[in-house]
Amino acid sequence: MDFGIIPSRYAPHLHALLRIVVGLLFLEHGTGKILNFPPIHAQMLNMMGSGMLYFTGALELVGGALILVGFITRPVAFLLSGFMAAAYFMAHFPRGFFPLANMGEPAILYCFVFLYLAAAGAGPFSIDALFGANAGARSSASRGAAAA
Repeated sequence: MDFGIIPSRYAPHLHALLRIVVGLLFLEHGTGKILNFPPIHAQMLNMMGSGMLYFTGALELVGGALILVGFITRPVAFLLSGFMAAAYFMAHFPRGFFPLANMGEPAILYCFVFLYLAAAGAGPFSIDALFGANAGARSSASRGAAAA
């Protein structure tokens, strides 16, 4: 008996939708820090200093754009996963143990979504898919599904 509300045939489309939405949200962090759109530059500058602001903003801007379009997704997502883990332990964990109290929930979510994308690839509707970079992920997934 299948209790799925959404048919499994939509999984690749939802995978791509997850990548696109996460890419857009992460890109917004970068545009806010680097381009001051939305206007958060002054607030972030007071919190982290100019060197860290431009470094993290560049990673978020470029990484978010690459995730959005699905280009070199696996290495970029792996890098961003580590970046978000470091951000959590540098900026949030010192404020307290619990992510709800230290405002670290978004950093943890980004970390693990990027880790998933590093393993699963970009999915359909991506530049990687156009060049066949997801072929290994598709064959591994189909082998896993066939074994189940």
